[in-house]
Amino acid sequence: MSLSLQRPAPEAEPPIRVMLCDDSLVIRGAIGRMLEQEAGIVVAARVSNGQLAIDEVRRAVATQPFDVLVLDIEMPVMDGLAALPALLRADPQLRVIMASTLTTRGADVALRALRLGAADYIPKPGAAEIANDSFRRELVAKIRGLARLRRRPAGASALVRRTPAAPVAALRPRPARRPRLLAVGSSTGGPQALFALVQGLGSGIRLPVVITQHMPPTFTKILAEHIGKLGIRPCTEARDGEVLEAGHIYLAPGDHHLLVTAAGQTLRAKLTRDPPENFCRPSVDPMLRSAAAACDGHVLVVMLTGMGHDGLAGTRQVVEAGGAAIAQDEATSVVWGMPGAIAQAGLCHAVLPLPEIAPKVLEMVRA
Repeated sequence: MSLSLQRPAPEAEPPIRVMLCDDSLVIRGAIGRMLEQEAGIVVAARVSNGQLAIDEVRRAVATQPFDVLVLDIEMPVMDGLAALPALLRADPQLRVIMASTLTTRGADVALRALRLGAADYIPKPGAAEIANDSFRRELVAKIRGLARLRRRPAGASALVRRTPAAPVAALRPRPARRPRLLAVGSSTGGPQALFALVQGLGSGIRLPVVITQHMPPTFTKILAEHIGKLGIRPCTEARDGEVLEAGHIYLAPGDHHLLVTAAGQTLRAKLTRDPPENFCRPSVDPMLRSAAAACDGHVLVVMLTGMGHDGLAGTRQVVEAGGAAIAQDEATSVVWGMPGAIAQAGLCHAVLPLPEIAPKVLEMVRA
């Protein structure tokens, strides 16, 4: 009698443990019910202020730590921004998503929190809009992506993964054309990635930089201010008709597409309220299409973490015109939608962990 040898079934991934911290019982209940309908996600705690969140994290860290905390900003006893440093001291690997109202103050506090160590933010709708499908998809994508990053083995390099990475098409050789413009696209998880990219570029970037980050209008102005506060390069929301100057960073304003036009050797910004593309305004594709034409292909694209495939068609036009593209790798992306789309389409000259993108950009710009 022969015995057939069977491989043991892969060990099931434990559910993602989420804590909700919001002073509104209605909001906690609505988000909790929404998340509990998602396979593999467990709402393990619900608390009403920052101090209670700190207490829960301290109790759980030695036994069953939380993967992700959705943290409100404005709460009694202790608000989210005040609690954040203590939460990260209690569990440095905890991934915190700041839930912010769609106000100037809410946007400013959320982006300050990102610079203090929060992993991401989400604009918080009212109780009646919590069930909105776009809010659910965005929050669930961020929770799943951040939990995966949190569970990466301690000390492992960005390239180490518990499951095989999605296949990447063969990389293209470096094009002969030197870029005149750096064009960056990002979405889910993008603000933190943008901070890292700009810090990595330092003062070495001598090109105009245009960025489209999927964000509502209030947030883009504040994001530009926070990128500018890094002290590396000036950053502003783009204004219609302004000249794009070397070393300056221009961010697409919320609810406007940012296009690039040319008059001779002078590049200018053009803002439009043309219909959304890929369900987005601003959208990465119009920026890249216009840049490919205005710069005759002398464009370097950097595609950072983001959900969906916005930027795929535009990157194809840049590459076909003679430009180049770099994508953030799957292991360091919160969501590998946008960078994965161009990587799997064979449009990339490099697919790299986030910390390696800025050095590669500087190398390609100077070559």
